[in-house]
Amino acid sequence: MKVLSVNLGHPQPVPYTDQAEGVTGIDKKPAAGPVRVAAPGPKGVGASGLAGDSVCDLRHHGGDEQAVYAFAREDLDEWERELDRSLANGCFGENLTTEGLEVSRALIGERWRIGRSLVLEVTSGRIPCRTFQGHLGERGWVKRFTRKAAAGAYLRVIEPGEIRAGDPVEIVHRPDHGVTVEMQFRAVTTEQELLPRLLAAGEALHSQALARARKYVAAQQG
Repeated sequence: MKVLSVNLGHPQPVPYTDQAEGVTGIDKKPAAGPVRVAAPGPKGVGASGLAGDSVCDLRHHGGDEQAVYAFAREDLDEWERELDRSLANGCFGENLTTEGLEVSRALIGERWRIGRSLVLEVTSGRIPCRTFQGHLGERGWVKRFTRKAAAGAYLRVIEPGEIRAGDPVEIVHRPDHGVTVEMQFRAVTTEQELLPRLLAAGEALHSQALARARKYVAAQQG
């Protein structure tokens, strides 16, 4: 298991975003050298956890619980076959393109050590948006991506560090609750009956998903 590329984006004006200034950093490209990764701060204030990476819409992206976004090269390859087009590392807006790691089947709260010192913790899957669809230029992309539920994983920074392409990924902690990124994604998109099961992941779960699960359970009990 390893990182194939560490990808960074820079603000670019586009016609398909509702960000106030009309810019997005979704089109990420592999960095040539090492990149420092650290917790960026709370959502709405903190942006990307990667030095040199831009997050333009702080309403929906960035912050400590979405500091890093990882996507498996194997899932990109599957999309290449389905869409009949080439998909470069970083084109889904991911910071880390991985190899040999089942990112969407990772457990919420699972921890990865990358390189010498960086430790990341899985928090949730990525919810597709209008900007993602506009960037790819695929009609009906949000629904298509949602149906597959291979959403990639958002991660928080537990221990900061420096990483680069080729660094090994080691899973150093796997909780025993069975709540995967795929389950969390389905619960908050198309299968809300799964929401109660998310509570087993506890505080490791993205706070918005945790609040939604608690609200659902309370409504069912009330």
